[in-house]
Amino acid sequence: MKIGVLGTGGIVKTVVPTLKKMKDMECYAVASRTMERARQFAGEYGFAKSYGSYEELAADPEVGLVYIATPHSCHYENMQLCIAHKKPVLCEKAFTMNGTQAREIKELAEKEGVFAAEAIWTRYMPSREIIREILESGIIGKVSVLTANLSYAISGNRRIVDPELAGGALLDVGVYGLNFAMMHFGTKIERIESSVRFTDTGVDGTESITLFYGDGRMAVLTHGIYGRSDRKGIFYGDKGYMVVENINNPQSISVFDNADRLVKHLDMPGQISGYEYEFRECAECVEKGRKESVSMPLADSIFVMETMDSIRKGWGLVYPQERV
Repeated sequence: MKIGVLGTGGIVKTVVPTLKKMKDMECYAVASRTMERARQFAGEYGFAKSYGSYEELAADPEVGLVYIATPHSCHYENMQLCIAHKKPVLCEKAFTMNGTQAREIKELAEKEGVFAAEAIWTRYMPSREIIREILESGIIGKVSVLTANLSYAISGNRRIVDPELAGGALLDVGVYGLNFAMMHFGTKIERIESSVRFTDTGVDGTESITLFYGDGRMAVLTHGIYGRSDRKGIFYGDKGYMVVENINNPQSISVFDNADRLVKHLDMPGQISGYEYEFRECAECVEKGRKESVSMPLADSIFVMETMDSIRKGWGLVYPQERV
């Protein structure tokens, strides 16, 4: 599969070395807003082609899958461009800026008959199924509460705090907490309560979100951009509790009984970086003619985006591009 990379942001410096270690992937083309940057990146990472515009990459007939790694605020127009050129896309999280854009991308992809998926890597990892199996085994009994947190010291990054780039903790790290809850507790959410502290630029810097499920369960999530958290996900059951180390890329799972005794411990399977799983699945989907990912169908991306819309509405947070 010849991969075209659209954008040369920080995450690409981890993703591209991963692709180069995968036998079935080729780092074929890269596009930046300037030819100088594209050539520099292509030379550094061994791409065959470099383009000084996104349009040129989208028009290249050799590109089999486009990985979009631009800021959140650009995802919508970047995906529109690629899909219009019949190019399958794997777009970084958050999928779009809001639910309306996500719905329109789904409609466009269906109309053009093109594959599209969100690169929320935790959805594709083996850890997802491992967590599900442990929960279903009943080892911690009936689960009533899930807690998860994800925070990093990233407030110095302009992209994170700029409203014009759809910045803030929610779309950058909060999307992982929400996906973690929805992967393991589902989407039958009865109501949502949240609190927020804004940055000086007007986007969310720290937040607490509680999802109340119709069956009585709760998911309590915290996210932020000022300091690194322990990133744990914890499930509380009537027979014990389970701790997932790092909801952003699970490393291990520890199960404890009601006396706090460790009764089970699992390290997650070895990996290149964790990004290989999403590329492997999406490439397979494209090769088999499927139009959506099994692990991250577009309906799920839309649901997450609409949930974040609802949370932002409660905060009164509107991005400049959304103002009419």
